[in-house]
Amino acid sequence: MTEPLKSADIDLIQRLIPHRYPFLLIDKVVDIDGYHSARGIKNVTMNEPHFQGHFPGKPIMPGVTIVEAMAQTAAVMVGVALDMADKNLLVYFMAIESCKFRRMVVPGDVLEMKLETRRGKPGGKVWKFTGRAEVEGDLACEVEFTAMMDLPKE
Repeated sequence: MTEPLKSADIDLIQRLIPHRYPFLLIDKVVDIDGYHSARGIKNVTMNEPHFQGHFPGKPIMPGVTIVEAMAQTAAVMVGVALDMADKNLLVYFMAIESCKFRRMVVPGDVLEMKLETRRGKPGGKVWKFTGRAEVEGDLACEVEFTAMMDLPKE
């Protein structure tokens, strides 16, 4: 029996979720514990398109993209756990709750997103997650969200 994957590099991420530049917002996912928890990593760089207008002279990563990066981390975590590579997994937000922003995220930061599954199981469509995004241990954002995993028919 093979050991379950504990991480996903960019190649595997692109085999699990359909997002591509400029909307692929994670670089890797590590510490994957089945579909229970994982940690996403995003290297924030100045050449991302949203910094052209958010804000000129004071680039700040938009809060919605931080939440989206957490959702992509959750989708990769579940995709790895359920062996969904190359199976056209789609994920849709159903709710975003209790979202709070605590710190600005700027170019040069490494955004670390810690995700936990609150509700969801293999074969289920509706999943609930909690996430914390941090930069160097400082809380940048915390959120609860619900997503529908559109698992392809076999």
